[in-house]
This record gives sequence, C-alpha cells and structure tokens, in this order.
Amino acid sequence: MPAFAVLEPPERHRSAGEHTDRFIFLRERFSWGAFLFGPLWMIWRRMWVVLIIYLVVVGFVEYGLRVVGVGELVIALVFGFIHLLIGLEATTLLRWTRVRRGWRDCDVVIADDVEMAERRFFDSRRLLRLATGPVPMSAPVQPSAAQVGMSGPDVIGLFPQPGGGR
Repeated sequence: MPAFAVLEPPERHRSAGEHTDRFIFLRERFSWGAFLFGPLWMIWRRMWVVLIIYLVVVGFVEYGLRVVGVGELVIALVFGFIHLLIGLEATTLLRWTRVRRGWRDCDVVIADDVEMAERRFFDSRRLLRLATGPVPMSAPVQPSAAQVGMSGPDVIGLFPQPGGGR
C-alpha cells in the first residue's frame, strides 16, 4: 500500500474548514519528472534552495571528475545516479521545502488512494480529539515510608529467589 505524508499549512487566521481544505497529502513514490527533468522540475515546484544546492553539488562533482580525468561515459553515469537519487527522494525534497516554509509535518498515512488517506487521517484526528477531552487532575499518590521499608530485595530476572538454581 502506498504511504502519504500529511502536511498541515501554517495558521493564518482562517476558519477551521478553510484550514483543513489546505492540508496536503504527498504520495511517497518515484517521480519521473524529477528524474528526467531535475532542475526544471525544481523550478516548476519553486524549490529554490534545493535547486541551488543541486547546482552547487553538480558543479563540484563535475569539476572533481574532470580534474581526476574521468571519461565522459563515467561522468554521464554519475549524473544518471544523481538524477536517480533525485527521482527517489522527490517527495522528501517537496516535504522539506514545505516544512522550511512553515508547514507542519503531521503524520504518515497508509492507504490505497488519496481519498482513503484523507478519510483515515481526519477520522483518526477526530477520534484523538474526542479521546483527549478534559481530564480531571488528581494529586499523585506516593507510597508511605512504611510501605517502602517493608519490601524486601526483589530480584529481576528469571529466578525469583536470590541464589536460586538454574
């Protein structure tokens, strides 16, 4: 079953309905767009910091490989692996960018499709809200000194008696 990362938008004085409509469910999967068109995909998604990091890393890798004297085929293979990594981690990059912009990483939901993921997430959230109603506070119970002093030395493990056989 696919996994969906749930991102909550930053609070901006909206009603509860408008706030829940802006939740994002990102499906964890390989991104062909990020694999085939890495920098253009980053520009399309407005992932500027990721794009700058990508350009710096690719520049250093290419410079290092050229200084060492590696052939064009090996350089193309290295860039293929870099783009494969970008395709595999596309959802993580999107999530990181959103969290950096103030979104909150809420949960991960396992579901067949987005509608089922939304239903499971909001149902569990509603049940959690019902379960965590106001709880009366009571004073903590502390054992008396007589109860603490009366207990003997307990042995934790497989043998209840000190010095017991194996």
